[in-house]
Amino acid sequence: MVNKYKAAWEQCLQIIRGNVTSQQFETWFSPIAFESFSPEKSTLLVQVPSPFVYEYLEQNFVGLMGKALAKCFGTNVRLAYRIMTDKSNNISQEIESAPQAEIEMPQRQVGVNRSPSMLDAAKPQDINSQLNPKQTFSNYIEGNSNKLPRTVGLSIAEHPGKSTFNPFYIYGPSGCGKTHLINAIGVRCKELYPQKRVLYVSARLFQVQFTDATRRNMVNDFINFYLTIDMLIVDDIQEWATAGKTIDTFFHIFNHLFRNGKQIILASDRPPVDLQGMKDRLLTRFSCGLIAELEKPNVDLCVDILNNKCRRDGLKISQDVLRYIAETANGSVRDLQGVINSLLAYSVVYDCNIDMHLAERVMRRAVKTDNHPLTIDDILERVCNHYNVTTQQVLSRSRKRDFVAARQMSMYFAQKYTKMPASRIGQLIGGRDHSTVIHSCTTIEQRLKVDKAFVAEVESIENTFKLKK
Repeated sequence: MVNKYKAAWEQCLQIIRGNVTSQQFETWFSPIAFESFSPEKSTLLVQVPSPFVYEYLEQNFVGLMGKALAKCFGTNVRLAYRIMTDKSNNISQEIESAPQAEIEMPQRQVGVNRSPSMLDAAKPQDINSQLNPKQTFSNYIEGNSNKLPRTVGLSIAEHPGKSTFNPFYIYGPSGCGKTHLINAIGVRCKELYPQKRVLYVSARLFQVQFTDATRRNMVNDFINFYLTIDMLIVDDIQEWATAGKTIDTFFHIFNHLFRNGKQIILASDRPPVDLQGMKDRLLTRFSCGLIAELEKPNVDLCVDILNNKCRRDGLKISQDVLRYIAETANGSVRDLQGVINSLLAYSVVYDCNIDMHLAERVMRRAVKTDNHPLTIDDILERVCNHYNVTTQQVLSRSRKRDFVAARQMSMYFAQKYTKMPASRIGQLIGGRDHSTVIHSCTTIEQRLKVDKAFVAEVESIENTFKLKK
């Protein structure tokens, strides 16, 4: 009999699989384990690995699951979850799914959203959310570094104030996409719930507004305005570290919104425990919802981001160039966008193709970092200075001894300090093929093993690279 019900559950999963993406199925449904079915109670019990999975299923897929259950188990079947709350001690909690009629589904509503004064709370429905409409989930590319924050953020946008993810605290280094993500949450929420008062504000602007309200003896009006917000999004809260009065005022606003089920989203460049100067009573409130780290995107995600931007802007850039940019930008989304904009400007003004040589030139000017990767131009410049030859002579077809020595040395350093394949190095150093590069590198490496004076010469050139860095 158990096998019969388990087979019915497998049928449910097949129905669900056909109505969600493969990624959604693997993330949310594969971890569900069938436990039992009670015909007397018409209740199906399944096990989920965490409260987070349970809540996400209830908020996003309970309707689909209800239809699948009705088809495979019959109508009026209730779903119950066994949630593992302590795996080490095998402690679990059993919770029944909410009746489908009680679940609030997002409804697109029509409303007015004009922009009066920030302190004008007389008409709560009429505020400017200060959101950037260009920063949405549709152009926020998902990867391993942002999967959790993006997934939770989308769930919050669709069910604001209805989850345990309140407050939602996001932290990560500069340029990793925090501002884009919190904007996307607000934009999506306004699309689904136009009547809700959603407000994005930077910590600096909040502090300026509070200071101005204090000077004008309008602190009560300032507080009353913020008490009417349904979703408050505050960016860069680490800037409040030494602003004692601002922190005290935000504490009271936070408490009121939290108690009334209003959604609070906070972004910072560090986790709550590292917010020096913040009072403990506020830090404990920051930590009572969900803290999610947003890591710098890896190279593959950077390439996906660049491809997406190229498609939007109608640019044609080779994958070699895009990967070079992704590997050089140190995981900064801002740098990626800036480089693409610069490449577009250069190609239009100078009527040239966007190739590796142009990308190297732009990267040197656009990406600021203490560990800036060396480019072919950098290497050629220093090697040519050492051998007292010109770049044109090295790139030429001449077999003059000094030119050949500088050419081989340039190829050796290019292979050592750049991430380019031999074929690309050869193209950039006089249009040679990859076998020439390999031969040059082998020649240098063999000589380094037997010639101490040559070792000192190579080290002398390398020291000029370190001065650049």
